[in-house]
Amino acid sequence: MSSITLRTALPSDRDAVIELIHQLNIFEADLVGDRRRDYGAAAEYYDELMQRLSRRNGRIILAQSDGIAVGAMGFSLDQDAAYVADTLRNHGTVTDLIVHNDWRGQGIGQMFLKEAERLTKEAGLKRLFIGVLVANERAERTYRAFGFEPYVSIMSKEV
Repeated sequence: MSSITLRTALPSDRDAVIELIHQLNIFEADLVGDRRRDYGAAAEYYDELMQRLSRRNGRIILAQSDGIAVGAMGFSLDQDAAYVADTLRNHGTVTDLIVHNDWRGQGIGQMFLKEAERLTKEAGLKRLFIGVLVANERAERTYRAFGFEPYVSIMSKEV
């Protein structure tokens, strides 16, 4: 396996990140059925994500092998509601974590999580959040193995 490097994504990485988002949408569509499978959905989401990250002191971290994008992670610094204790109110958030299908199981997700932890600590914060689809059992196992524990459960009902 080639060495993996992480770096902040640049505007010129847009197409590579959109391709990764598109792959994830297709993967998640098979899990939960509510994801759009068209490439346009990934491009639209990329634009939404960049707007959200720019408002929340965030960025996309890109994983590369020999100059090829093999993964992407959205990371931002966020703030909970006023009822959360001041020492924990501000936190890091992994907004998205995507590893190319061909590169899963090779430690890239762990690299991203370590980087998110480092960025959170660097900001002087003590808490890091990540979301996961209940149906994505492999991702949930990875996050739990990294030390994440359930905190909030969001429930859904079709009406």
